[in-house]
Amino acid sequence: MDYSRRSFLREITTASLGAAGAYWLPTLAPEKTAGNKAFDAIPQEGRVLFQGDSITDAGRDREAEAANTGLGRGYAFLAAAQLRKTLAERNVQCFNRGISGHKVFQLADRWQTDTYDLDPDLLSILIGVNDFWHTLNDYDGTVEVYERDFRNLLIQTREQLPDARLIIGEPFVILEGSAVSEEEWMPDFREYQQVAKEIAMEFEAGFIPYQSVFNEASKHVESTYWTADGVHPTLAGSQLMAEAWLQTAQRL
Repeated sequence: MDYSRRSFLREITTASLGAAGAYWLPTLAPEKTAGNKAFDAIPQEGRVLFQGDSITDAGRDREAEAANTGLGRGYAFLAAAQLRKTLAERNVQCFNRGISGHKVFQLADRWQTDTYDLDPDLLSILIGVNDFWHTLNDYDGTVEVYERDFRNLLIQTREQLPDARLIIGEPFVILEGSAVSEEEWMPDFREYQQVAKEIAMEFEAGFIPYQSVFNEASKHVESTYWTADGVHPTLAGSQLMAEAWLQTAQRL
């Protein structure tokens, strides 16, 4: 037979992979992807906004303002990638506006431009580690300040974005990390985690128990596999966070 070069290569590649038992084709039915239980909080052309500090920032390109660009290399990027693949027919628009080092009051200072103007259908917030961590240096905040600022921010958000659904991530820490001292962090940091949980309940937000997620994962490998410094996740830790985020978003 008179094969073209392209046809010939396709035939032998298919035959070789098939013989090895490795030939497969991915599904192209995104709305029926395994694990897609609902995502009812995200409509057609829905907007998803990730907000927070350096864990969300994850080296994003702050000059990239368009949807689905400049998402960084952390959990927000990984979650957005899976979300857009799973909900391809909805053409979900994802944004990352996390900024390294930020505390709640700094979110509030930029909330108009970085949140209200984007008009998200789903707003995800992970904030709190700096509200505590920086008190060990030159910040005079307290857990009461964190609670007051966070609650006020969400009260205003509910007024401006009454239909937006919320996800709140629990601030977390790995005590074996190189940047963390258990003596300095515990038990005070747990109060910040409790505040985040209570506020999530108060505002009927999806809550991601990241501390439990990392604690459970650390039963199988060293905890620093997930975050070397105890605060910023590794690649594997970011994937762990993304999966927990997606599971929460599915159920809103």
